[in-house]
Amino acid sequence: MSIFTPLLQAFGQKPATLTFATYNVSMEAENYQPRGTKGNSEQVLVREFASGQNQQIKNIARIIKTVQPDVILLNEFDYIKDPEAGVKRFISAYLKDSSDGVKGIDYPYYFYSTVNTGQPSPYDLDNNGKAEQFGADAWGFGMYPGQYGMMLLSKYPIDLNHVRTFQHFKWKDMPGALKTTKANGSDWYEPEAWAAFPLSSKSHWDVPVTVHGKTIHILASHPTPPSFDGPEDRNGKRNHDEIRFWRDYISEHLSSYIYDDEGKTGGLAANAPFVIMGDQNASPDEGNAISAGIKTLLAHPKVNSDFTPESKGGAEHTPANAFAKNHTAFWRMRADYVLPSRLGFKVIDSGVFWPEKGQYMADLVEKREASSDHRMVWVKVELQ
Repeated sequence: MSIFTPLLQAFGQKPATLTFATYNVSMEAENYQPRGTKGNSEQVLVREFASGQNQQIKNIARIIKTVQPDVILLNEFDYIKDPEAGVKRFISAYLKDSSDGVKGIDYPYYFYSTVNTGQPSPYDLDNNGKAEQFGADAWGFGMYPGQYGMMLLSKYPIDLNHVRTFQHFKWKDMPGALKTTKANGSDWYEPEAWAAFPLSSKSHWDVPVTVHGKTIHILASHPTPPSFDGPEDRNGKRNHDEIRFWRDYISEHLSSYIYDDEGKTGGLAANAPFVIMGDQNASPDEGNAISAGIKTLLAHPKVNSDFTPESKGGAEHTPANAFAKNHTAFWRMRADYVLPSRLGFKVIDSGVFWPEKGQYMADLVEKREASSDHRMVWVKVELQ
């Protein structure tokens, strides 16, 4: 508890509350054009923003406006370099709009940057005998640079001068990296490829947000799905280590090996409040991920995992599954997380936006085409 909290309460002022959210919005070109369409790029999303009339994006915006998060991470939001054509247009044409009967929302502050998805490599990373640059041979799976990118929106100022990105941190530089091997025990990746291979399939970001004079570090990422590979489990191992990165980053005794894209070394300061957010593509209970990664993060003494966001819609979607109420994706798994630090916050509520059939706005999550195959996860906290 802050030394100021008793003073605020004595004068009848309640401590400030904040809602943090993460939402995989599937806003990438192949969501709007057939997969493999020649010329697919971020310009597809630019056109949908310009029209202001895409119903799927309208539904996503309506969900965001209903929950009203103060800070939200959007996964699978294609990288659009020009903010006027990208994030600013999304906010003005979709989020600020109140014509659907839901109060509009504005985000004066935002952060986005380049990602590894769709960044071509010169190597045959999937070992199919062809170096094809894109798809599974890109540094992160994608058909064009910036596909499946990330976007952070905030009602509160972002300290852009102290943002740290880790897009180019090399996987080989993580102590104990889960190196991939072939069935005969030899290295999966050729030496030149492994030397250049980034850990992040998209990126890892540490974005400081200033709330009432207090700095909160948003730790954002979107590890690769631990699928679409073979017995070598190259994506499963990368997913594990991408998640493990945050465990090490928040641990003073483990973080010395880390360096950011500007060359600064080390992890998060010991007394810094944080919120880990994003589609981690891993569950501690289900799925084919190497579950030790997410289990270790959830068990970290600095991470508040005493609660698990849930929904009635998820429970209804798979009634025989005891974990279904905590699912965050239509394909039946807990994949998306908002994990505040124990320091600095008191959790007062949480949830997964997934109404039961017949309930208000249930039509917005009825099928993938209505919004996304993921659900928004949110956590409401009281600043301490």
